[in-house]
Amino acid sequence: MATLLALSGAVILALVREQTGTEGFLVGLGLAVLPVPLLISAFRWLDRVRPGPWRNLVFSFAWGACAAALIAIVANSFATRWIETATADPTGADTLGATVIAPVVEESAKAAAVLLVFLFRRRDFTGLVDGVVIAGVTATGFAFTENILYLGNAFGTDQLTGTGPGLTSVTAATFFVRIVMSPFAHPLFTVLTGIGFGLAAIMTPERGRVRRMLLPLAGLLAAMGMHAFWNGSSSFGEYGFFAVYAAFMVPVFGLLTWLAVYVRHRELRTVRDELSAYVAAGWLAPPEPFALGSLKARRLAREYAAYYGGKEAEAAVAAYEADATALALLRHRGRKGRAGADFVVRERELLDALWERRGYARSALAYASRIAAPVWLPPMYAGPGPMPQGPAYNPYRS
Repeated sequence: MATLLALSGAVILALVREQTGTEGFLVGLGLAVLPVPLLISAFRWLDRVRPGPWRNLVFSFAWGACAAALIAIVANSFATRWIETATADPTGADTLGATVIAPVVEESAKAAAVLLVFLFRRRDFTGLVDGVVIAGVTATGFAFTENILYLGNAFGTDQLTGTGPGLTSVTAATFFVRIVMSPFAHPLFTVLTGIGFGLAAIMTPERGRVRRMLLPLAGLLAAMGMHAFWNGSSSFGEYGFFAVYAAFMVPVFGLLTWLAVYVRHRELRTVRDELSAYVAAGWLAPPEPFALGSLKARRLAREYAAYYGGKEAEAAVAAYEADATALALLRHRGRKGRAGADFVVRERELLDALWERRGYARSALAYASRIAAPVWLPPMYAGPGPMPQGPAYNPYRS
């Protein structure tokens, strides 16, 4: 797969550079990269409760930027030219290509990355947030490559017309529309596909395979429809683009953002509820369910560990938090009848991993629970290891 992505990257690089020229490519690259860190950080923030492995995010971004972009450029160009030849109507062919062909081709190409992670990294794909993150990062990669092409071509147009740099240039207008106003457009479309896969991941087997197959398909069709509506907005009159942007895109973006954040908070509640059983069994200390169900307490625990034990202790506490979250979500799926055949084996693996890292983790989480608790909690057992020695830890130190 890595070889395929590298080959796709080399080909798409050559195609974009051929269309934009070397100077246009460099300008497009410099401008297109600006929203990428912000978008990746936003999806990573959303995934903070149970962070997925970086390899999945790297694969998703690479697929979107290389494989999906290559498929889209080749297929869109071929289909548009075929329609133009068949109808002898270049304008109609461009319109049909933008509103019908492009949404179908591009959303299908991006959805392939979500499908591959869903099938081959199933342990990492357990719910709606995972679907949103994988789909969003894939679309971010796709938009990155597409923006290089559009901005590079805009720069080339300015060079041909003699338009200098400034607010009246085609490059500035393209930058404003694609980078400032709608950097979230492609992620927003593809997130609908990710939601479909996420819902399929949390469905119980009793619901049937047909429904679990229809949910991703429904998400993909919704993504295609929204993409087509967005692309066709320019044909709705002089202010059609801005009307669709304000009346449709922004509200949908807000709704999906609220949904993703709500699901994340629900996962935190699940962590608190499910881990109580392991406290009763002696695997976890009493303060831990609360601390692990609070992002603030998690952060305080990592800072506490780093203050007393350095990077190694901080990494151990972070791994403990991730494993405990995975354990809680695994138990929740088990109670709902959605766990796989390896439930017992996976549960034991996670419990053993927690037990091995309990030294600094228990001390740090006990401290964090006392600081972050909204009500008084009695002093709890801090773990089998010695408490760290040294100056009192201040979480609010400068």
